[in-house]
Amino acid sequence: MGFPVYDYRTDVRNVLVTPQIRSRFLKMEPGQSAQLHSHDLGHEIFLILEGRVEFEIDGETEELGPGQMCVALADQPHKVRVLGDEPMTMYLSVTPHIHLTHTPRTADGKRLPPNFAPASAYDVQPDMEVTLEELVSRQIDMSQLLVELSIKCADVQNEMGHQLKAAVAEGDTQAAIDARNAMWKAIYPIYKVVSELGEIWNELAPRVTQYMQSNRK
Repeated sequence: MGFPVYDYRTDVRNVLVTPQIRSRFLKMEPGQSAQLHSHDLGHEIFLILEGRVEFEIDGETEELGPGQMCVALADQPHKVRVLGDEPMTMYLSVTPHIHLTHTPRTADGKRLPPNFAPASAYDVQPDMEVTLEELVSRQIDMSQLLVELSIKCADVQNEMGHQLKAAVAEGDTQAAIDARNAMWKAIYPIYKVVSELGEIWNELAPRVTQYMQSNRK
């Protein structure tokens, strides 16, 4: 079986949602606009496929059409408005995708209180068999593992970093390569655990609001 292929004319939804990246096709109707917001961690890429749209990013405004792309960097307030009488379809991606994902802003760019959207807003169905308490425990355990790996990584960076400096100074290519590879070998697990921590957090964060609302009823 081959890999999935997505079509912007039929798959108007989130097609990939991971802590590393969220990507989707989005269709907006004439005159429709999105609230001013930013992403605490993520850079957002927009590629226009059909129609015309006005973007405001960090106070600057540009008009885009099919085949054109723009980027809103992390913490840059941005919003979009469809121009003309035709719908607009775009591809967008946010990386990384870590809840709360959207930080609403006032008209003058000030941050509003956090708004943790439910998983369904990103076309994700959470595993409700996993309890909130279990998710919290996983979050704590993964955070502790991250601390332990970070300490080990710092030791390796210190030792191998000095070896790398010496190898460069002496012109020893193989020693420099070996030191660099050892540094990366210690860094790699950090990124893997951060990714796993992001997966747990993306399950946990929206569930807190849902849990508290259901308990108030």
